[in-house]
Amino acid sequence: MNITLDGRSALITGGSKGLGLAMALAFARAGGNVALVARDQGGLDEAKAQVQAAAPQAKVAAIAADIRSAEGCRDAHGKAEAALGQVDILVNNAGTSQRGPFLDVGDELWQDDLDLKLMAAVRLCRLALPGMRERRWGRIINVLNIGAKAPLATSTPTSVSRAAGMALTKALANEFAPHNILVNALLVGIIESDQWVRRHATDKRNLSWEEWKAEQGRSVPLGRIGKAEEFAAMALLLASDAGGYVTGTAINVDGGRSPVV
Repeated sequence: MNITLDGRSALITGGSKGLGLAMALAFARAGGNVALVARDQGGLDEAKAQVQAAAPQAKVAAIAADIRSAEGCRDAHGKAEAALGQVDILVNNAGTSQRGPFLDVGDELWQDDLDLKLMAAVRLCRLALPGMRERRWGRIINVLNIGAKAPLATSTPTSVSRAAGMALTKALANEFAPHNILVNALLVGIIESDQWVRRHATDKRNLSWEEWKAEQGRSVPLGRIGKAEEFAAMALLLASDAGGYVTGTAINVDGGRSPVV
């Protein structure tokens, strides 16, 4: 099956590295245009060059914005529309894994996590949905993690904000399905990304990257951690017409690791 985006334009938050960059590459290679949103302009410029080299025909925008604020969301969406003409596909991917013992996590960390993972998605959806509704075509993909369904001990605040993102996904899917706008969530397990590279870097056992990956993979039924390209392939399906009958679902992309389907 040849999956194409046929000139559709996507805004991807957290788009300069890891899963965001992998999705941008997949979308652009499939004929889409992409606006990469992150805070670091240097990282964005490198990512833009990489995407443009992989898909010379694609329009690629690199937008530095802090989407933890309403102003930052408006800035990101406005610049994406100016660069690409419209936003057909919104991928809410920005986020870090903020977690710790519940009694040690204060209000400031809770608020920061909710602003980045939940309120940014709420605000960007609010900005993108009117145009999608007018054109009667749209895709929203919320990137969460498997803790949204099966939170572990010491997983707050990230598991709570991700669970809220799953509820947002279902509510929007039900409301906007009559307008041919599909809203889904992809739940990450252990997948090669910048976040896991950072975790490896802080491990004091002097394991090589390959040794460390093999160790992490032992907790996954498939016996390995995932690749960013595998995650991006699922996102591409949901972003395309090939995924036209899938909405309101939260799909685990985790090699079978989650105890909840």
